[in-house]
Amino acid sequence: MDLSIYFQPSERFGRSQPDWSIHALGANTRFHTTNRFPELEGAEVAILGVLDDPGHARPRSVVKAPDAVRAELYELFLPPGNLQLVDLGDLHPGNSAQDTQHALAETLAQLMRMNIVPIVLGGGQGHTFTQYLAYEKLERTANLVCIDPRFDLGDPGQGLADTSYLSHIVLRQPNYLFNYSNLGYQTYLIDQPGIELMDRLFFDVHRLGEVRGAVADMEPVLRNADTLSVDMSAIRRSDAPGTSRPGPNGFHGEEVCQLMRYAGVSEKVTSLAIYELDPDRDVNGTTAQLAAQMVWCFLDGHRSRTNDLPWMDRKKFTKFHVPIKGHDQELVFYKSMVSDRWWMDVPYRAEQEARFERHHLVPCSIGDYQAACREEVPDRWWRTFQKLS
Repeated sequence: MDLSIYFQPSERFGRSQPDWSIHALGANTRFHTTNRFPELEGAEVAILGVLDDPGHARPRSVVKAPDAVRAELYELFLPPGNLQLVDLGDLHPGNSAQDTQHALAETLAQLMRMNIVPIVLGGGQGHTFTQYLAYEKLERTANLVCIDPRFDLGDPGQGLADTSYLSHIVLRQPNYLFNYSNLGYQTYLIDQPGIELMDRLFFDVHRLGEVRGAVADMEPVLRNADTLSVDMSAIRRSDAPGTSRPGPNGFHGEEVCQLMRYAGVSEKVTSLAIYELDPDRDVNGTTAQLAAQMVWCFLDGHRSRTNDLPWMDRKKFTKFHVPIKGHDQELVFYKSMVSDRWWMDVPYRAEQEARFERHHLVPCSIGDYQAACREEVPDRWWRTFQKLS
């Protein structure tokens, strides 16, 4: 597939690039220019901008975000190690919202087929639905993680938008969503029916206070993600004033950067998008700087991937069997001898093997193993078991 038909060079960096330091990211990136589309052979990560705002007839200034983030990102120095990075430019806005959605979903799916991790910059968070469609095109069940102060379920019958994308994903048939996780929801922004729905669907949601109190505990959640969607409004206004819905509470900048690095380290994460950054509301480029540093932390994590996955080579893992009183089945854990990370093996019916082979080995922490040793069934084991059974 020729992806160049979907893209135009960045308005700011497509004609020429600044004289960056030889060790800066910009000096080590292959750009889409007016003369050529970047060679994708050997690329590990692809940056692409989206100048589209689903659900808004009059696009908000979030469509200006890609170049605002690029300007800050490419000034940063390379993380340690080799990294093959390309910038595809910006996606052509289609004649209709469906045209743009189709082009973005096809692009994401094709990049993933090539083992290239796409990083989407800019636009409205309604394109989280488009991220999901890419996995549908691959016929691959996916785990979606959102860093978001809300669940974005919308109202019944509401069209696709930044406030309603999740309901469009959940209701789509056939459905390829295996699990949804939310990091950082703020309870006063969520109605009680929404919270009850998350519980009924066995989704994995974490309040802002819970995450901020133990950011490291979110590493298994992000290690289990296939795709990550970030609403910049999840960060407090003092750290990110330039968002579509700035608020006084939210993540600190260093906390969201830590979460991004966890996502980068995860071999399972195959796409990332950062939405709802509004340059017109930004103050001294603070929000664009933070978004650039978030991307940098993801890239730093990506170059640290160890590929120690239990389903690839179990010789690199120590296996633990933990009997639970009153339960027919014992709990099985795997600990990597390479990274010391933990997984749980959740049983499922044999006839479902093809559909769930990527989801029954669930990332966890040593705390889950210790809880099992106290004869306590870990919550993430139980929620996954309910979805598999």
